[in-house]
Amino acid sequence: MYDVVIIGAGVVGAAIARELSRYELEICVLEKECDVATGASKANSGIVHGGYAAKYGTLKGQLCGLGNMMYKNLDDKLHFGYRQTGALVIGFNEEDKKRIIALYENGLRVACDDLEVISGEKLKEIEPYLSNEVRVALYIKNVGVTSPYEFTIALVENAIANGVELKLLNEVMSIEKLEQKFILHTNKGTVEGRYIINAAGLYSDKVSSMAGVDDFKIIPKRGQYILMGKDQGHLVNTVIFQVPTKEGKGILVTTTYHGNFMIGPSAEEVKDKEEADTTAETLKYVVETARKSISVFNIKKALTTFSGIRPTTTSGDFIIEESKVNRFINVAGIDSPGLTASPAIAEMVVGILKKSGLKFEEKENFKPSRKGMVVKKDTNFTGKVDDEDPAKNIICRCEQVTESEIIDAIHRSIPINSTDAVKRRTRAGMGFCQGGFCESRVKHIIARELHIEEDKITVRGESVSRSPVKAEINLIRKFN
Repeated sequence: MYDVVIIGAGVVGAAIARELSRYELEICVLEKECDVATGASKANSGIVHGGYAAKYGTLKGQLCGLGNMMYKNLDDKLHFGYRQTGALVIGFNEEDKKRIIALYENGLRVACDDLEVISGEKLKEIEPYLSNEVRVALYIKNVGVTSPYEFTIALVENAIANGVELKLLNEVMSIEKLEQKFILHTNKGTVEGRYIINAAGLYSDKVSSMAGVDDFKIIPKRGQYILMGKDQGHLVNTVIFQVPTKEGKGILVTTTYHGNFMIGPSAEEVKDKEEADTTAETLKYVVETARKSISVFNIKKALTTFSGIRPTTTSGDFIIEESKVNRFINVAGIDSPGLTASPAIAEMVVGILKKSGLKFEEKENFKPSRKGMVVKKDTNFTGKVDDEDPAKNIICRCEQVTESEIIDAIHRSIPINSTDAVKRRTRAGMGFCQGGFCESRVKHIIARELHIEEDKITVRGESVSRSPVKAEINLIRKFN
């Protein structure tokens, strides 16, 4: 029997697992998909928000700033990729200026002290390509960008190195509460645990109801994005937001951690939690709105579109608490700024477990670090396609990914056997041709290394629930 069973291997479940792995506890993570970070943790903006971003007096406001301050140290240890860029929240008129002042004042209340309201020449010094229509902005220095799926993978790998057990393709079907334990019935059998942490993202309301707690509902909200190449990354230095609305933080313009130009997301309520298609109508809105911030990007060079489904609640705040069922902890409704807050959420959950009676003893041999995976090539790199040396044999030309990097990814502690899983770890397939050159080569390496038939390897891997996703990339390249 496990001391703690965590349901869900998104960034929140991963952060909790890694934090708990510091202690002499038996911990299991259950994930219904074939890999970690396949839900909202895969498809989001990758922004490490400043503390100003959430309302004072909320859990979001409390945990966002705390989480932000933890990223540099975590990246130093786990090597997932984090870059501080700063951010601008821009306004076009006097009404926007009033809302920017309100954001500034809220930021001060949540102890965010790196804020400045700027205008005029200073705007252009920071963002030379910014629209001339921008009149004022809130400048936040401690905002950054990260790769959300690489962060999640790093957290889980480090948790496994410290004794956590990960069970993929284990969907929780029902939960039985006994006096001293829970029995979780999954599609692969049963798992027993003294404490349950529900970090099931979009399905956290469903999991909670299995334990007899029906006091919240998850409202799926879709955000659509357009990703462009690194050749347009010079157009933006910071993360550029427009003044937020009641729908969310609005359409942003940014570069990803790896330097791709990106715009989005939309904010649409959807009925189906798996409705992750992108639509031409919404993407056109994303493009038109982003051009109000920076107008000169070339949409015809778009690489791909994607969307993520955010798990929102009617309360508008995170739910992090021991429920009315003793030893069943809900960590639900973790939408934006959940990625930023995730390390602080993990610490909060440890506090809840301690208060609930779980005994904690620190490990003497805790391993805080993890070897990175993506290797940034310098101008002296001498790799070429079909080189006999795996360390120089280029498999993905666009991103200069070598055979040895792919082999490393395949043989790490999280089992993977799909080209998408390799892509999330090495960036093979993320360049201009979107896998046109390297996908078959990656399949061949997976088959060879895992001793399985090549035709058994798919793009997305085995799934218990996901449906195919439709993208509108060819249509958006026709936009003006």
